[in-house]
Amino acid sequence: MKHLGLAAFVLAAATLQRGQAPQTFIGTITDSGCANGNHSHMQMGANDGECTVGCVDAHGASYVLYDGTTAYTLSDQRTPEKFAGKKVTVTGTLDAKTKTIKVDSIRPQGS
Repeated sequence: MKHLGLAAFVLAAATLQRGQAPQTFIGTITDSGCANGNHSHMQMGANDGECTVGCVDAHGASYVLYDGTTAYTLSDQRTPEKFAGKKVTVTGTLDAKTKTIKVDSIRPQGS
C-alpha cells in the first residue's frame, strides 16, 4: 500500500512540474565562473560581455542569468552569447531544484 501512495505522489509531482507555466526573469547574462556579474578578477576582455564569452569559450563556464541575487543556468547555451554582459528578459520555466531555466526566449531589456 505504501508503494501505491508513493507512486501517486510521484505522478502528481511530475504532472505539476510539466504543467508549470512559463515565467519572466530579468537580469544580466553572465557566466558561471563570474556568476555575480563581477568580471574584474578574470579580465578576459575589454568589457563584461567579452569576459563572459571568454570564460565560456576558454574555461568551460556556462551562460547564466544573474538577477542581482541568484544565478540561473540557462538551458539554451547558444542564444545568450549575443547578449553577454547585457540586461535581458528571459521567458521560460524554472526548475527550482537545479536553478535552471528552460528557455523559451531571450530578449534585450526594454524591448
